[in-house]
Amino acid sequence: MLPSSRGLLVFVLMLLIFSVAAQPITDPDFWWHLRTGQYIVETKSIPYTDIFSTLRFGSEWVTHEWLSEVFIYSVFRTLGYGGLIAIFSFLITAAFWIVYQRCRKRGVHRYVAGFALLLGAAATMPTWGVRPQMFSLLFGSIFISFLDRYSGREAMPSIWWLAPLMILWVNMHAGFALGLVLILLTIAGLLLDWLLLRKDSLADVWRRTRPLCWVLIICGAAVSLNPSGIRIYSYPFETLTSPAMMQYINEWKSPDFHEPMFQALGLLIVATFSVLAVSNKRPRPGELLLLAATGWATLRSARNAPFFALVAIPLLAEHSWDLITTHPWGRRLNTPEKPELRIRPALKIGLTLLLLVLGLTVAALSIQQAVAKQVIVEAREFPAAAVDFMVAQRPPQPIYNDYIWGGYLIWRLYPGYRVYIDGRADVYGDGLINEFLQVKDGKTAWREPLDNHGIRTVLVKPDEALASLLRQDGAWQNVFEDKYSVIFVRR
Repeated sequence: MLPSSRGLLVFVLMLLIFSVAAQPITDPDFWWHLRTGQYIVETKSIPYTDIFSTLRFGSEWVTHEWLSEVFIYSVFRTLGYGGLIAIFSFLITAAFWIVYQRCRKRGVHRYVAGFALLLGAAATMPTWGVRPQMFSLLFGSIFISFLDRYSGREAMPSIWWLAPLMILWVNMHAGFALGLVLILLTIAGLLLDWLLLRKDSLADVWRRTRPLCWVLIICGAAVSLNPSGIRIYSYPFETLTSPAMMQYINEWKSPDFHEPMFQALGLLIVATFSVLAVSNKRPRPGELLLLAATGWATLRSARNAPFFALVAIPLLAEHSWDLITTHPWGRRLNTPEKPELRIRPALKIGLTLLLLVLGLTVAALSIQQAVAKQVIVEAREFPAAAVDFMVAQRPPQPIYNDYIWGGYLIWRLYPGYRVYIDGRADVYGDGLINEFLQVKDGKTAWREPLDNHGIRTVLVKPDEALASLLRQDGAWQNVFEDKYSVIFVRR
């Protein structure tokens, strides 16, 4: 069946999100995820202690993303960068397709739903990439969809499906904690609806919340079904309460709305709360609770923006549609589409296939362009030439390296070299992160950590304070430098 013009919009929206998501891999943590996946596949074992670093070798490592890492490596081994970019772009698109369906179930016009969806997608773009967090985006979208429909008393698959999904989620990414919070907020929201609206009796509310309470308990128990067992329960809290991570890692900081990348997020926040304020339709208190909770989480940490968007998009669409339909000019959008011209079945099938082929061609070209740029991006964002030098010349160990380059060095140099630090901030702890920054920024007593740890090779950016200090220090020799990186070796 050839889709209508309005139905075609859905196809174009999803194709647009997929194409925008299909970008070269720039996440610095991607590389150690890739190497970890390779290690697990080849050794058929999951590491429980650090194997990649010099300073923390043998210390506890909660490998909470092991299944994502196996997936990433398996795809890379089979399909290369192109396969990874395509599959993760599909995961992102699937998450937003679920959000779009939630908009449509609220009776929102496709154009309005499409606008809200694109704004929400733009607000989350800084977090997109080939990274385990995209599984949390997808699982979060699924959980919110299930819980939203349950709260709205819609016919839906059993809420008990959340339990097996939780088992999968907890082995893919530490964002599983969001799933438990969403269930808890839904229970609190139903109670808040009863308290403020008084539409149902307490007995009716208990009948609604009791299954969710059991789901929360079962999902909570299911969290332990991972290689780290009950240790995983405390892991998210340790991450969220780490001062160094919150202070120094950009995506854990509050979003800086002076930066262009966060303008869409700022617009989404303002638009959503503004539309809710002037809409004739009142959202349920439980919806506002979920919106406020995810909004607060986003203002605290930019990496939570996708979860706010998943909640905000349908509300923005629904209440924007309510405002539009109160005006005569907006009511025109309610007019049904004109009947399709009578076309022979064979021609309809042919046109539909043509549309599908065009869509696949656009998607394939997006992937092809991303893969073609990958080498350029890798050379610009990571010390590719410097690592080539290290492979050939074998400068002495141990090494000191930039935090964001640690993962790349693990991928390219392990097991021949171990790193000073990498993106696994939970492995290193606040003390070592602060020590790394002390050296990197050339602060007082910057030499002491290098001497205490016996560092013999330093790999940093040419414009770092440490690089300037080492150029003036006769104990160090510059053995390699390009415009992206510089290597010093102790004389």
